[in-house]
Parts: sequence; structure tokens; C-alpha cells
Amino acid sequence: QVQLVESGGGLVQPGGSLRLSCAASGNFFSSSLMGWYRQAPGKQRELVATISNGGITVYADSVKDRFTISRDNAKNTVYLQMNSLKPEDTAAYYCTRGYPPPQYWGQGTQVTVSS
Repeated sequence: QVQLVESGGGLVQPGGSLRLSCAASGNFFSSSLMGWYRQAPGKQRELVATISNGGITVYADSVKDRFTISRDNAKNTVYLQMNSLKPEDTAAYYCTRGYPPPQYWGQGTQVTVSS
């Protein structure tokens, strides 16, 4: 049984930073593509970043040079370091596993960027 549990969301001022974590259970984590998606109110869910089992990363244009996805296979955990946050980054952020469309989703963690 695959479970993904996100943490680290919260309220942050524009220009601030947050680090999201996703703890994964189940087999084959190290061989899985992991990712982060987000959904803002009234908008479609969008891909933020993915990381392959080999560490190859892909980012949405809107977060390039500000966000960094990483993984620790020993801890079955994937991270999203978010810097220089903007109000438009406000959304629920979801951890995923599997190639798009991902097969598994976490419950989401809210990130709010506001002064």
C-alpha cells in the first residue's frame, strides 16, 4: 500500500522560503518518479516539479530558479525547497508518485504567501 504524507506548509511572507517534505510508504520508492503538483483556488492543478530515480529534475517555468526538488531514498522522502515565494505560489501542494498522470497522490499541504 502506497501512502504519501506531506508536511511543511504554512503562511509565509512574499520573498520568504518554505521546505515541503513528503514521506512515502510502500515498496519501490527508490525506483519511482516523484513529483509535486499544486492547485490554487479556481485554477487547474499544475505540475510544479518532478525528480526521477536517477535524480533528473524537471520544473515548471513559473518556479525555475526558485524551487528545488530533491529526494532521500534512504528515508523514502522527497522535498521541495521553495525560495523567493510570491503570492501567486499560494496553493495546495500535493506529493505524487508515478509518471504523469501520477498513480498516487498525497492529501496535500497548504502554502499561503501573503503579507
